[in-house]
Order: sequence, then C-alpha cells, then structure tokens
Amino acid sequence: MSSGKESLAEQLERIGRTARAASDGLRGLSRKVKDAALLEIAQRLVTARAELQAENAKDLEAGRAKGLSGAMLDRLELTDKRIEAMAEGLRQVAALPDPVGDVDEQYVHPNGLRIARIRQPIGVVGIIYESRPNVTADAAGLCLKSGNACLLRGGSEAIHSNLAIAKIFIEGAAAAGVPEGAVQMIDTTDRAAVGAMLKQDRYIDVIIPRGGKDLIARIYDESRIPVIAHLDGVCHTYIHEDADPDMARSVAVNAKLQRPGVCNAMETLLVHESAAPMQLPGIAGALHSGGCELRGCDRTRQLIDCEPATEEDWMTEYLDKILSIKIVASLEEAIAHINEYGSHHSDAIVTESYAAAERFLDAVDSATVYVNASTRFTDGFQFGLGAEIGISTSKLHWRGPMALVGLTAQKYIVRGAGQILE
Repeated sequence: MSSGKESLAEQLERIGRTARAASDGLRGLSRKVKDAALLEIAQRLVTARAELQAENAKDLEAGRAKGLSGAMLDRLELTDKRIEAMAEGLRQVAALPDPVGDVDEQYVHPNGLRIARIRQPIGVVGIIYESRPNVTADAAGLCLKSGNACLLRGGSEAIHSNLAIAKIFIEGAAAAGVPEGAVQMIDTTDRAAVGAMLKQDRYIDVIIPRGGKDLIARIYDESRIPVIAHLDGVCHTYIHEDADPDMARSVAVNAKLQRPGVCNAMETLLVHESAAPMQLPGIAGALHSGGCELRGCDRTRQLIDCEPATEEDWMTEYLDKILSIKIVASLEEAIAHINEYGSHHSDAIVTESYAAAERFLDAVDSATVYVNASTRFTDGFQFGLGAEIGISTSKLHWRGPMALVGLTAQKYIVRGAGQILE
C-alpha cells in the first residue's frame, strides 16, 4: 500500500510464510521438547488465572452489551474450572504417545523393496473458530504435539480472552525451545481477515473451522485450502419401546441439560409410541424442572404440555434449554428421522434389546453412536485423547473427536538395494 501500512492480504501472507518455516523446524522436534513445552504452558495458564479472567471479563461485558444469549455467554466464560481444564488437557496431551513417526504398515515387496507407511505432521493448520476461548489452548497444544504449526483465528466475541491465552502459550513454547512462529494468533477482528486467510493455500495445508452454519458455509465457499468440517450438532436420543424408565430419564436429562450450549448436547428426543405414555411425562417433568422449553409433535402434545414443533425444529441446533420431541412408530422410523434431520454428529438409543442396539449402531450414519449413554461424552477429553481440536463430521481424513492422530498425514518410505523397474 502507498502508505506503507501492511494490508490484510500482506499480513496473512507474512504470517503464513512464518508458519511454513516453523513447520519445517517442528517436523524434527523431539517429543521431549514438545512435552516440556506443553507442561510449561499448562503451568503458566494456571498461574495467570487472574490475568486471563480479567481479559475474559472484557469479552463477557461486551457480549452482554451485544445481547448474546445465556448459552453463548456460558461458552465464552473462563471459570476457574475451565482454566484448570485447559491446563489439564495440555498435561494429558503431553502424556500421550507422539504419533509422529508411528508405522501404520510395513511389508517387503517381492523384489526386495522394504515399504512402510508412517505418520507425519500435516504441516500448517489453520483453525477458524467462534465463542469458546479454550479452543485456543486445545488446538495449539494438539498442533504442537503432532508437529504442526498453527494459525488461529478466533471470534471477535472472545478476542481479549484468545489473545491472552495465545500470549501465554507462545511465551511458554518459546521458553521450552519451540521454533518461533509455530503458534500464531491473528489479532484483528476484521472479518476480511478470514477471507485473506483462506487464500493462503501456498502456506496453509488444511483449514479446520469450528462455529455456526454461516461461518462453515462461508469457509466452504471461499477456501482455496482443503477443509475438515466441524459442523453443528443436531444430536438425538431415541427411547426404544423396552427402555428402562429411570435410565431413559437420566440419559435424556443429562444429554440436554448438563451443558446445553455445546455441540454434543441433545436437540431432539425421539420416543417409541408404545413407551411414550409411560416415559414422556416423567422425562418432560424433569426437563421442565431444569428450565427447558419443550416443543413437540401433535402426538407428543396429547401426552404433555408443550409448544408445537415445526419442520424447522427437527433440524435446529438450539444450543440452549430448548428441546424438540417426536413420537415415532418404530426403530426404523427413528433411524430414518436421525439420518434425514441430524447433522451426523452424535446420536443415542436407550434400550434393553441387543438386536435393537446393534441395528441402531449399524444404521445411524453419525460420527459417534451410543447405546444407553449420554451424547455428552463425544469429546476428546472424555475419549482419552486429551484436548481435542473439534468433532469432525467429515467422512474424509477423519471423523469424530479429532486429536493427535487426526492431525497427522500418511507418508510412504521405501528402502531398496538398487532395484529398478523393468
């Protein structure tokens, strides 16, 4: 630019170039250095709790002024427990095996070539996300352990929190010997920065978005870079005709109310018609007691007091204390409803029937499918993966909670003794 000021495009190109150079250094970084960095960062996050919460308070105040919903404010808040969880996630990642260099397969060709398929870092990972500032630490930690440089672009609603976490992460990583530029935070709230980032296909190898439908749609439309989708969570719980009432109520209430504003919370409850008269009143009462608004089909409204559900409700991710309910005539109708209206994220059946459970597991086309358990367990931390970079609903490269192994690519290495192709 004539003023000498760096444009967004120039800024993103510089950041991408720096990340590419850092990724070369990360590729050969030892596990010892990476783990030491993660433990150092974890300690610094806990020590800086007051500083983090002071910056977070600025975002919360701005969010209230903008009229953000209670669920959105909940996702945004950095409580003592969540700061400790960020630190614990990094400690868990440090304790996990390093996937870089793992051998997936090896064999000897008839001509004597020794062929192996191994795990290698992807290179540079761009992460575009909204709301939850803990993603900053989780994503950067996983990228570091898997040998990838990362470019982080958080939402404007969490800008102060994200910058504070990134500063601590970058300083802790540098102190442990991680190459400069391995973790970078794009510090502008200008929406044009996302567009500029999506054009850096020369430097960024993959984009991982975490956010609402509008953000994901924009990224798909504009990106020159491959995208691993982390779409919305329209999650279901289906109460089969033979479900234990106490278990059905407990699982359904937990799936909806334990933390409504997250992607693995239940948004639609399906109940078999023969179980509905006995099951629905108790479940509805427990949900009402928890402050949940219910919207039901016509048959549901004959059994409980609730608002009418519309076609749009079946495909809505509320991220709030709102639940749609539908009575179905069969297991097959429940499966068909989930596959048509769900987002292929997490869905559950509550049943005493082995045959029904196996049919549900086989036929529901989702990243994670449960029998007799809450969908709230779809989480890298809960699955023993440490922190997660997100829940992938893609079918290519990775599906479900995406952590260390999901952030690696495959590479063939071939050792010979002078073989040539005739």
